[in-house]
Amino acid sequence: MLKDYVPPFLLKSKVFTTIYNAQQKELDNYNAAIDDIADQCFIDKATWGLKYWEEFLGIAVDETKPEGDRRSVIKAKLRGTGTVTVSLIKNVAESFGNGGVAVTENTAPYTFEVKFNDIRGVPTNIDDLKAAVEEIKPAHLKVIYTFTYTLWEEVKKLTWEQVKNGTWKELKTRKVI
Repeated sequence: MLKDYVPPFLLKSKVFTTIYNAQQKELDNYNAAIDDIADQCFIDKATWGLKYWEEFLGIAVDETKPEGDRRSVIKAKLRGTGTVTVSLIKNVAESFGNGGVAVTENTAPYTFEVKFNDIRGVPTNIDDLKAAVEEIKPAHLKVIYTFTYTLWEEVKKLTWEQVKNGTWKELKTRKVI
């Protein structure tokens, strides 16, 4: 606080107190602006600066997309450089925040599988993930996406009271404990 740096007897004056309060407000605004600019240098904190990350990386800017999805695309683009390996594809796929991903290479049919382990159903930003994987994968390989859903064995453990307020889609993607 600015008032901490002045002698206490000056704070008894309403004039000085008013001046210091106004100056403190301006300093707070200035510091907040500096913090906001610094945040734009980090993908996980960037907001209005995501546009500049996207432009720098050659990603189409779409400000109507959720910030989390845009961050995932940026991270995937940054991670997707170098020799294409199973671990690179796994790293890119996991950058989309959909939890753990298993990548299995199937050399004979020239395919590889991307399986989502930690979430159920189709991730919300699957199209962005597919585009990122398509950009880095070798052209001769086909990618197969595998999604996990709630098994009937799990649903049978539930009572009608536990499921009646949800939708079928929610039930298919619910983790049953």
